[in-house]
Amino acid sequence: MNALKDLELIELFRKGHEEAFHELVVRYQVKVYWIARRFIQDHDLSDDVVQEVLIKVYNTLNGFRGNSSFFTWLYRLTVNISLNTLRKQRVKDYLRIDEFFDLPVDRSEQPDEIVERNEQQDLISHAISTLPKKQKAVFILRYYEELSYEEISHILKTSIGGLKANYFHAMRKIGEYVNRAHRTR
Repeated sequence: MNALKDLELIELFRKGHEEAFHELVVRYQVKVYWIARRFIQDHDLSDDVVQEVLIKVYNTLNGFRGNSSFFTWLYRLTVNISLNTLRKQRVKDYLRIDEFFDLPVDRSEQPDEIVERNEQQDLISHAISTLPKKQKAVFILRYYEELSYEEISHILKTSIGGLKANYFHAMRKIGEYVNRAHRTR
């Protein structure tokens, strides 16, 4: 079943083959987790989002129209459920920038350099957490997930022009926040 395309698996599932759904879960469960985890810094909450997404997919897969790719639909569903989970939990600082940086640990790095790098990461994390919801979502999907504006447009159901403006404003606000913080040190 590994060679089957997503749409073929969906068709098999519609015909009653449960193993086709299992194959979709195996294919996308980790990706869904990391999408949720980028929005929610809590492992357990991210796992809850994954479960909610998979249940929703199972219950609505028969109605999947195929207007977009399955992954785009799944991505949009994951983002929406992640944002709803955040809203319910009233989590303010839900992005941890250190999870997005894959900086190798430099054994020769001095303690003051480590502290400075950690402070910079905390500063950027806080800057991102202050962004309006829409700008934050666009920033995460574009910068960290490296999605195209077309993909983000499908996920957030927004015009590409609006997405570009939101991304530009998010970058500007983050830069201003960091510069302001450095001037006050």
